[in-house]
Formats: sequence, structure tokens, C-alpha cells
Amino acid sequence: MTARTLLLTALAMLAFAGNSLLCRLALRDTGIDAASFTGVRILAGALTLWLLLRLGSGPGRAGGSWAGAVALFVYAAGFSFAYLQLDAGVGALLLFGAVQLGMLLYGLSRGERLGPWASLGLLLALAGLVALLLPGANAPAPGSAALMLLAGLAWAVYSLLGRGAADPLAATAGNFLRAVPLALLLGLLLLAQSEPDPQGLAYALLSGALTSGLGYAVWYSALRGLGALQAATVQLSVPILAALAGALLLGEALTLRLSLAALAVLGGIALVLTAERVAPAVRREARGAGVER
Repeated sequence: MTARTLLLTALAMLAFAGNSLLCRLALRDTGIDAASFTGVRILAGALTLWLLLRLGSGPGRAGGSWAGAVALFVYAAGFSFAYLQLDAGVGALLLFGAVQLGMLLYGLSRGERLGPWASLGLLLALAGLVALLLPGANAPAPGSAALMLLAGLAWAVYSLLGRGAADPLAATAGNFLRAVPLALLLGLLLLAQSEPDPQGLAYALLSGALTSGLGYAVWYSALRGLGALQAATVQLSVPILAALAGALLLGEALTLRLSLAALAVLGGIALVLTAERVAPAVRREARGAGVER
């Protein structure tokens, strides 16, 4: 991995964690409602990505699809409404845990098989999520947790739909542009609850333009220097970054329950990714020795 790729990757992970912090900060400390935050975030992201697309390739056309736009909208709306009651670290853990597990389960449904260590990792990650969600003094609000899990699954669907896109930036710009009317419709349906707080709107603009729009553009640049497993693994840092930043900047508690759940979820998924990386090499060595024919 080159120094440039490492820098871009670090910036992208900070941007992803920043989305959790900005959303939680806006919904906890300002008067903005979740629907308005979602709408402004998507609109700001769409404009930023459209400008990047124009600057990068001239009069290039946006790509994407309506299926991708719906998945993006479900992710963004679920994300915002979930953070009405979730701390930044808990929300990020639920989100990225659901993303990774959703993609792993999709692979299993398509006929992929996990070895013993990878299976153990998957069970460990599931156990961590279940332990976090069990009733108790430090358990997240069930409704908000369900919304964040839904957001994670929607992001997994969005990622799967975007695999193999010839121009990822154009596809993402198109998906954001298509998601704008969906966000506006949500805002109209909840117009009676609308509270366009100026400070909250500023946080939403930052989330859309900086940590979403520019953050995704930086991530796409970093992906050129990362393998698929590297790209999946580095994203496991986001919940840790969000939890630490939430504790330092928002005064949120780093509970033992959250720490143990994070260790189980992130460790389990890392075990899956590591086992899947080692298994092909083992099979190649076996074939070379004449064991597998």
C-alpha cells in the first residue's frame, strides 16, 4: 500500500466516522428534525458529487439506478432517525456490523461457503450484536437499533448494486440525484414536524457535502490501491473511531458492554476476512503438492 493510498484511506474512514458524529450532534444538540437532516444531507451530497463529476470529466453523465437510489435513501433516512436516540459509537457499530454481516450472508445465499474459522468469526460477530441488543441498563433503544440495522442492510444492498460500476463516482452522483425527490417527499410527509434549525442545517450541509460527497470521492480514489479484503477490513475501524470521537467530543460513555460487543463484532468479522484470505493460498499450496485434484 502506497503512502498516498494510506492517506486517502485514513481520510475516508475519518469522513465515515464524521457522518455519525455530525448526525448525532445535530439531532441531539440542535432543533433540526431527522427528515430535514436527511433531505439536506442528500441534496448537499448530490450537488457536491455532481460538481466533482463535472470537474473531473467535463459534461459527463451521471450513472446509477433507481434501485441504488432507493437503497441509498433507506440508508440515509434510517441512519438519521436512528440517531435520535443512539450514541455515535453504538450507532456506528450497529451500522457497519449490519453492512458486513449483510454482505457475508448475501455471499452465503449465492453458494459461497465459509471454512471453520470463518464460520466461527461469523458466529462471534452475530453474538456481539445480539449481546449489544439484549435488554439492560445500557441497551440501545430497540426501535432506533432496528432502524440502524435496517440502514446497514440498505447500505449493504447499495454496495452490492454498485459492484463493477464502470465509473463509481458517476454512479454515486446519479444515485444521490435520484434520491433527492425521495428525500423531499419524506420532508413533505413530515412537514408538520419540520424544524429547520440554522445550526442543524449547517451540520447537515457538512455531512452531505464534506463527509458524504467528498468523503465518498476520496474513498473511490483510495479503492484503486486497495484489494477487496483490504477495503472491507479497513472499514472496521469506523465504529472504533466514532466511539472514541463520541466520548472525546460529545461526552458519550464508553461502556463495558459497548467495548465487549465491539470487540466481538469487529474481531469476528476480521476473522472471517482473514480466514477467507488465507484459504485460497492454502488451496493453491495443496494443489501444487498434488493433494487437491
